[in-house]
Amino acid sequence: MEPLPLRENQDLTIPCTPIFYTPSPLRVPPKLDLVVAPTDPWERNNQHRTYPSIALEPPIPSAERPPETHIPLRLSPQSPGKPLPCNAQHQSSHFVARSQPAQVVEAHESLPADSSMDFVRSRISFLRNAHHFQMGDLNHFNVPNATHFTNHTVVAGGSIGGWEILLKHTAPNALHNSSARYDAPKCDEDTRVGVISELMERIRDCDHPQPLMCMTGAAGAGKSALQQSIAESCAKDNILGAAYFISAADPSRNTVSTLVPTIAYQLGSCHPTLQCFVAEAVERDTLIFYRSLETQMNTLVAGPFKSFQGSKEYDPRTFPYVILIDGLDECQGEPSTTMDLLHVDTKYKAEDRQAEILTAIKCSILNNDLPFRILIASRPEWAISTALGTGGCFHDLAYHIQLSDEYDATKDMRRYLRRRFQDIGLRIGQPDWFTEANIDTLARAASGQFVYVAVVYNYVSERRASPARRLETVLNWTPGQATRPFEALDILYTNVLSNAKEAYEAVDTHSGRDFLLLFRILDLDARAMLLDRPSSKFGPDVLSALLNLESNAFEILTLDLRSLVRLKKDESGTMDLTVYHKSLSDFLDHPSRAKDLFVPRSDVSAPIVKCCMQHINESPKLQSLPDKWPTSLSEKCLMMAIRGLCFYNATDDEIIDFTQKGGWHKINMVLSNPSGFDITFLSQPYVALAWVEHISHTAENLKKHKPEVTVIMSQYVEKWRHFIKEKLLEEEKLLEEEHQ
Repeated sequence: MEPLPLRENQDLTIPCTPIFYTPSPLRVPPKLDLVVAPTDPWERNNQHRTYPSIALEPPIPSAERPPETHIPLRLSPQSPGKPLPCNAQHQSSHFVARSQPAQVVEAHESLPADSSMDFVRSRISFLRNAHHFQMGDLNHFNVPNATHFTNHTVVAGGSIGGWEILLKHTAPNALHNSSARYDAPKCDEDTRVGVISELMERIRDCDHPQPLMCMTGAAGAGKSALQQSIAESCAKDNILGAAYFISAADPSRNTVSTLVPTIAYQLGSCHPTLQCFVAEAVERDTLIFYRSLETQMNTLVAGPFKSFQGSKEYDPRTFPYVILIDGLDECQGEPSTTMDLLHVDTKYKAEDRQAEILTAIKCSILNNDLPFRILIASRPEWAISTALGTGGCFHDLAYHIQLSDEYDATKDMRRYLRRRFQDIGLRIGQPDWFTEANIDTLARAASGQFVYVAVVYNYVSERRASPARRLETVLNWTPGQATRPFEALDILYTNVLSNAKEAYEAVDTHSGRDFLLLFRILDLDARAMLLDRPSSKFGPDVLSALLNLESNAFEILTLDLRSLVRLKKDESGTMDLTVYHKSLSDFLDHPSRAKDLFVPRSDVSAPIVKCCMQHINESPKLQSLPDKWPTSLSEKCLMMAIRGLCFYNATDDEIIDFTQKGGWHKINMVLSNPSGFDITFLSQPYVALAWVEHISHTAENLKKHKPEVTVIMSQYVEKWRHFIKEKLLEEEKLLEEEHQ
């Protein structure tokens, strides 16, 4: 190669991209590195630390491009010094060498086919034959597959480098500031202050023994908005190492295939030395992206970071240490090459992959004691609930934040609506188009879930309609109207319930069970509306026994509904259902909203009454009852079965069969007990009297075609009615004595 013609004493300037510099009181030129410049436009646009090329003093005349020769050099990340400060992007660095006529870099000589690496390194030279010049420290990277130098950087040719291979397996849309997530939902400045403060305090406490935080909440509780706000706060403080926002609707970020590479990319982009270690890991195993998630995490994150920690470049005080993962529950199984016979197979695969993510984090990051703080947000679905539960891999390791159970967002929702309604008022020139009473009504209806007020705002803010008119529609909506202000909520509920139904009924031991009927029974009982008349709650435990189901039947039933409801034990040990969304009950009550998922009330009470009659007829030891409300499940079931007799939806044949089997006699044995009425009807004579009158009405309806049954029922009715009236008279006398 012919050297470039240089005049004697001419300044020779070698422009390149400096990565490190060593400050010194002496006027020593900075260190220089020759590195591979990003060739992918997406990579160039997303470099966290990019520095300007060295300025030319004076410019070197343009020369023809040297011929390309492949040199099998290895990447060497040995680069002492400190990262350039952020403002270095606006500074210029210069390297000037004064010399006698010299030759430029000659790294293009052809090499023998069997050249060893030592031979290659011995042949590399810069400014060959130059003398009588001074220069600062010059770091040179042996760039793999380099083919030629341009006047700005080393250009790689031939095979693709490790970093470029990594980029092809990342998901740009998953970043917290990606263009695909433009205007992503986040918390207003004065909302969710408590939970954000708690999270940021935990994140900044690097010495806390629990490096992992898990935030769970119902569908629409605002988890993603909180994660976005946390991500932006961490990025502002320069502590955000990586963020990955999973979305079921985006194929590029709804599986695990891009999770680890994207995290490795972001961490590597925080420091060029770590980037080199990551690139080397990919070059050693270019099939790493097809291995298990734990192997990927070890190879692309844990291994390179350990090497980085052992280098002189790592500074724990400045390196970003926060990793955020949002929407774990939206991660799906890998696409199958064959058609799944059942959609439930896909659900099981998704749950397995979600569990694999959690296991990989534990084994690769937590077990290796890497200095990261990790925050995972998810609906309380199977994978994360199992991991956080007793015996789970995160049970003692994670700090668990339960949004829907521990934080009341009602005040925040009022602020949210007030601010946005005020903005609408400015737009339409009517600042008083809403009232504070409107906001209070909507905040109460939201029952703590931000999704409700977000849906209302999106509906009301339609730019081609009257906000006041649409707000009135929301506040006064009734079934049958053509408008559908809650359509977005209906889609959410339909998807969750449909998927849960399919998964439940696909289990062979659930054959013959109706998922929607069982959940409707549970929901109505939670609202004390199971029967066609006011009644107290049965409770999941009693319902399981009455319906001849296994004791944990309703826990299994709600396994895939934990984003909408929660089944837990109260202080007395009794199971109780908590419905996160009040609007879910409205959805279930109206066929125009639930559509194919609607279950009529008549379909619910009929099997309950039938089971009550069956349980009474089969109950032994009816006279051995306690003097207070029973604690055993069998006695509770008997009391609730008697109280739950409601014949509006029972057939005449069922009532006749119950009578012929001595059902009324067995009830009389219970109520004849000294405390029988008080225990059964909770010392509420008027409730007991309403129950007796209902039995009397049923007997009258059978009088025409089954008079013998009416006679039997009427005998007991008169006896019970007389007893209850005496109880009422006693109570009235006691009240009179107290007033006197």
